[in-house]
Amino acid sequence: MKHTKGSIEVVTGSMFSGKTDELIRRLRRAIIARQKVQVFKPSIDNRYAIEKVTSHAGPAHDATPIQFSKKIIESLEPDTTVVGIDEAQFFDDEIVNVVGELADRGVRVIIAGLDTDFRGEPFGSMPALMAQAERVDKVRAICMVCGEEACRTQRLVNGQPANYDDPVVIVGASEMYEARCRIHHSVPKKL
Repeated sequence: MKHTKGSIEVVTGSMFSGKTDELIRRLRRAIIARQKVQVFKPSIDNRYAIEKVTSHAGPAHDATPIQFSKKIIESLEPDTTVVGIDEAQFFDDEIVNVVGELADRGVRVIIAGLDTDFRGEPFGSMPALMAQAERVDKVRAICMVCGEEACRTQRLVNGQPANYDDPVVIVGASEMYEARCRIHHSVPKKL
């Protein structure tokens, strides 16, 4: 079934907030509705499976790993009506134009990604993607310190908060990241 108009949906939040679970849920619903779905992820994300989008909680969906966002357009099959993109913050800046072009072609684009990096600052192209989206859902995790709602991702190095000047992109999971609330999120050496 073809959509009458394209759209952009963004699911965002900290690590462990259920972004990928929600992406997979929406993709499964599109498949039930007999829509042609293609899913893409950055090739840098090899935590669980190379050709799958996998949530920390376990659900997975087949995906095509790509290095550059332009490859999404090149890999798009003519009858695809829904495109899923996971870990969008890791893509190059061209992802904003690619997503806009897909929506202009009548494709429903569902994006999942971190809104902020471990420093608590906007991550990659996510702010621009949220700005052009018709729908943005911010999901929250649970703070690993106090149990309140968490909206930040805490990177840990040997059990201690990472310093502000540490590299922004280091792919990992629960061994080096925790969800934290604003109060318990810490970034030493932040100016």
